[in-house]
Amino acid sequence: MDDDKISTEVASTDPATVFAALADIVYRGTSADEVYSAICVAATLLVPGCDHASLMLVDRGRNVTVAASDRIARTVDDIERATGEGPCLDAIDNEAAQIETDFLTPTAWPALAKGVLARTPVRGAMGFRLLLDHQKVGALNLFSDTAGAFTSETADRAIILTAFASVTVSSILHGEEAQTLRMGLRSNREIGKAVGLLMVSHEVTDDQAFDMLRKTSQDMNVKIAALAQSVVKAHKQSIN
Repeated sequence: MDDDKISTEVASTDPATVFAALADIVYRGTSADEVYSAICVAATLLVPGCDHASLMLVDRGRNVTVAASDRIARTVDDIERATGEGPCLDAIDNEAAQIETDFLTPTAWPALAKGVLARTPVRGAMGFRLLLDHQKVGALNLFSDTAGAFTSETADRAIILTAFASVTVSSILHGEEAQTLRMGLRSNREIGKAVGLLMVSHEVTDDQAFDMLRKTSQDMNVKIAALAQSVVKAHKQSIN
């Protein structure tokens, strides 16, 4: 993507434009694994405070990490599975986002906190449920090395990426190839999912949630366009 195209895309800030920009970045992958990896890398670049990210899917009753931005994200997922607790596992079963701002403070997941602090630099975590035809299929998991970095504002940005990831996973599990996904984006489905997540997260009406989505999209779009090439480069490195 050249600089002129980036500057042109920045001029439009509606949610559909943000999803289209994400599609242009993520769907450059040629396989499901590459697309999943690109989503994780995009999270680290587009969600403030996110240093590591993973994508966990339910496979025959098991929670499997299908992609991660790095080894640290995979390690946190491993600790969650070993302890049987954490925001990422809880996110699969709960519609609301699961957020831990600082593992050093009293936490709902003490066993996880002990393992994470002993084995990783991670201090905060967020988990967001992925839905496929109303079925809980997994979670997008974000991790921060900075205590207090995850806020309601960062969660809103993550919700946009979660909506995108949810539709992407749905399409792939239904057998669509990455090349097919790259050709067109179901922005209406993704916008609808994002609005639903924001309604639950903030306990607001659908109109209020859509207004929040537009504001968050406006904030994100400049960064998405500016980081397009970086995402592609980083995601290629993550799968090598």
